[in-house]
Amino acid sequence: MESLINTVLCVLFSFALVKILHFIARGSKTGSSGKLPPGPAALPIIGSLLDLGDKPHRSLARLAGTHGPLMSLRIGQITTVVISSATLAKEVLQKHDVSFCNRTIPDAIRAHRHHEFGMPWVPIDKRWRNLRTVCNRYIFANQKLDANQDLRREKIQELVAHVQEHCIAGKAMDIGQAAFTATLNALSNIIFSLNLSDSSSDTASQFKEVVGSIMEEAGKPNLADYFPVLRWIDLLGKKHRQTIHFGKIFSILDGIVNERLRLRKLQGYVPVHDMLDTLLTISEDNNEGIMETGWIKHLFLDLFVAGTDTTSNTLEWAMAELLRNPRTLSKARTELEQTIGKENGVTPESLDMDDKIGLTLEKAQSLRAVPIQLQR
Repeated sequence: MESLINTVLCVLFSFALVKILHFIARGSKTGSSGKLPPGPAALPIIGSLLDLGDKPHRSLARLAGTHGPLMSLRIGQITTVVISSATLAKEVLQKHDVSFCNRTIPDAIRAHRHHEFGMPWVPIDKRWRNLRTVCNRYIFANQKLDANQDLRREKIQELVAHVQEHCIAGKAMDIGQAAFTATLNALSNIIFSLNLSDSSSDTASQFKEVVGSIMEEAGKPNLADYFPVLRWIDLLGKKHRQTIHFGKIFSILDGIVNERLRLRKLQGYVPVHDMLDTLLTISEDNNEGIMETGWIKHLFLDLFVAGTDTTSNTLEWAMAELLRNPRTLSKARTELEQTIGKENGVTPESLDMDDKIGLTLEKAQSLRAVPIQLQR
């Protein structure tokens, strides 16, 4: 039996290797047309993978210094064009965004067929346009955002009070966890009209762990992304693990959605007018032809992952960098006191994004490299 299994495995890997070599050969012929920008020489099979090293952002900056702000890399079976110029990035992302807006989908995102329902991954077609219309009209409209302003302010005040308690007690605190809890509860109140976490539960830390795992699986290198022929094997197990992580989030979301559906069937139900109620009404009316229950939970997954982990991580890293640079911390404190006032809280009205923050593409060094993948 063992010898039979080994024979089958050898046959499968031999087949995969033949397919890889076939696609690479075909990609080499396609890439030799002279239409691709210059780039480093590619090795057989692995391409320029070794040029990226363990710090790809620095490697890309170094390679751009040699090959220019527009260069091509062959990473395994995938040809990628890397843009390292603010001017070219603006040209691609603003003027020609329709041509480049469809994203390359990491294999880990295919868990639970999320790439077919998640708004960031759906190709630009009728489904995506309908979904975008629903979001712009019922979720992200200025009227809806203004209606939730008091709720957001309340969650920020709770976060500030939590920080003050630790300061008075002289205790250290986990900035990332505190920010995650605040954003999680702000989002869950806007979407479900309830706190997903409170001081007596570990829901926030558990949710943070799952969301962090989702981001890690989606962001780490995966052989299946460089050699799509290996997707069906899931050699590194990333899609399997992502299926488990997505399942944990969907289990929570399904429970909340099903409970709301049950309540809506009761006589005398009073609409809550939160995001969930709005989307369920659209789903029942079927006016938009897209917002079914399956779409709803995938949309909520995107909102919770994008709205919690990124915000808390950004705040955590910003505070860490300020603590490492006392002069910058002092300047930031002075600017806040002069612009907003020492005893005043930050409100949307107190910020002018253009004049007071002044963040431009040229100054945002973290956005220097914009990769565009062209599958061959």
